[in-house]
Amino acid sequence: MDNTVLTVFEVLMETEQLEILDFLRRHAPFSDLPEETLAWVASSVDVAYYKADTQITAFGDEIDGLYVVRSGSVEVFRRSGDLYNRLSEGGFFGEFALLRNGKVRFPAKALEDTLVYIIPAEVFHELFENHELFADGVEVEDKTRLRQAVARREDANELMTSKIKTLVQREPVAIDSGATVREACQRMSAESVSSLLILRDESGQSSKDTSLSHSMLDGIITDRDIRNRLVTPGLDYDTPVTEIMSTGLVTVEHNQLVFEAMLLMLRHNLHHLPVLKDSKPIGVIAISDIIRYESQNSLFVVSSIFRQTDREGLAALKPEVRSCFQRMVNEDANSRMIGSAMAVIGRSFKQRLLELAEDKLGKPPVPYCFLALGSMARDEQSIVTDQDNAIILDNSFDPDQHDEYFRQLAEFVCDGLSECGYSYCTGGIMATNPKWRQPLQVWQDYFAQWIDKPTPQSLLDSSIFFDLEGVWGKTQWAEQLNQMVAARARRSPRFLASMARNALNRTPPLGFFKDFVMEADGRQSNSINIKRRGTAPMVDLIRVHTLAVGSRARNSFERLRDIIDAGILPKGRGPDLRDALEFIAMVRIRHQALDLDEGQEPDNSVVPENLSDFERKNLKDAFQILSNAQKFLRFRYQSGRSI
Repeated sequence: MDNTVLTVFEVLMETEQLEILDFLRRHAPFSDLPEETLAWVASSVDVAYYKADTQITAFGDEIDGLYVVRSGSVEVFRRSGDLYNRLSEGGFFGEFALLRNGKVRFPAKALEDTLVYIIPAEVFHELFENHELFADGVEVEDKTRLRQAVARREDANELMTSKIKTLVQREPVAIDSGATVREACQRMSAESVSSLLILRDESGQSSKDTSLSHSMLDGIITDRDIRNRLVTPGLDYDTPVTEIMSTGLVTVEHNQLVFEAMLLMLRHNLHHLPVLKDSKPIGVIAISDIIRYESQNSLFVVSSIFRQTDREGLAALKPEVRSCFQRMVNEDANSRMIGSAMAVIGRSFKQRLLELAEDKLGKPPVPYCFLALGSMARDEQSIVTDQDNAIILDNSFDPDQHDEYFRQLAEFVCDGLSECGYSYCTGGIMATNPKWRQPLQVWQDYFAQWIDKPTPQSLLDSSIFFDLEGVWGKTQWAEQLNQMVAARARRSPRFLASMARNALNRTPPLGFFKDFVMEADGRQSNSINIKRRGTAPMVDLIRVHTLAVGSRARNSFERLRDIIDAGILPKGRGPDLRDALEFIAMVRIRHQALDLDEGQEPDNSVVPENLSDFERKNLKDAFQILSNAQKFLRFRYQSGRSI
């Protein structure tokens, strides 16, 4: 009797496996597997049934295998709760979690009664590692695979998908520009708000009609303005509100992203940000609104920087900066968010050090502009960075009378930056070098010489100056230099050809058979310097195209947008470059965060053996895109060729 039951059971099992085998044969990416491999997969499959509206996988769960829909339908969601995909027979999900850290990133739910086949994780990894067609089928083709990898990271972060309008909880509280401060305070108290918009009618005149649809934004007052601009100087409460309001406001559009609002608040040290739609105010968001999305605390780090009263206090914030960096990585922020936030933190250190320097040394004898160069100017800073800076001085600068002040100021700031974790520039690109502490006219002569009479060595030494931003003082001088470069560079094919040649000095680490080429020197001989061989050559070639089209953008992603709009790249190359830059940058950033997690000093060396299959495969794709882009750069900017 027992043998009969066992025989029937075996027959049933064999029948089910044959059905699974037949199903797999008919659906990609399994249809390209050898027959014997398919039979092995079919024998390992688990079967599960889910009723309609049943949760199959939840965010953060451990993933146990690749889920393949046998019948029914499944909805896959983003972390935000938005629908990401709807799958029917033959569709599969869970591959991204399996290829990353084994945690579910995109939860799934049965839309109707659903039967799924679950291919165990170890079987999936075996197939992915040893069957190229299966791996390609899982990830689609190279460019799409890389684009999906980048898109999935963005989809996983609410800062990248949530619009600012979702933070607006009520219409803005406003008052006419003809009101007094007393009336403004009464209105703020009655509405229980800490800020008040000041409106004028569309003709520019004061009007008692403060309806938002017929008014323009004139300014804003906050609790802080009332304390600092009314109470402290002892002004009368009947003072016109226009005398204490803030003007020249920084605003955001309602359809911009939350992370863009966060970066504006960081950059300008703002506590309130008016939100506009069709040039009309529809609300005001405050720091507290951002904080519920902004779990990395970069706002708090910047706030802490400006509260410090000496260099020792600033240096003590180094652990907080590193923790901020780690949290952003762990929260799935993308490279642009991380690079921008870290650059804002770096600029804040410079600005506070300059404030302290002026407190110590006294008022500067002539006006000046302190420059940030390189990654800080591009908003692409990581936790591993040196300091690149310079000073533009007023043309009335007299070295005999004035230079001692600026020498001391430069030493104070550069030494302070070193104490805060920004190492000295080994190439001497710092304001402590008299060559990079010059009047505006000298800087204009520098750029004219570099552009009009380029040599490979002069451009190799000066390329970093083509990424500059004013962070303190007469920042309009930095903009004048940027305008000069944008107008002049595009008219100089010889200059562009020289810049292109220098941009080709560093190549991606791919061998003839598209395997990784390791560093051949020192203790990192089994690794890749991901900055020197990845992000730096990418930034270099983007800079050349940027100069060629006359763009004044500094961030590489913004530069790529202008380059794409200019139409100088072959079709599709611009988005490919954008995806490749993002992926290479994130491999670098994640490696540095992992070093910090393990208590090690972070660097730019990545050991391919320590990367996941997913990262290795996509990193090769990204390097290949970089290699192809360099070939196009060499062709387009040949010396003497018309650009």
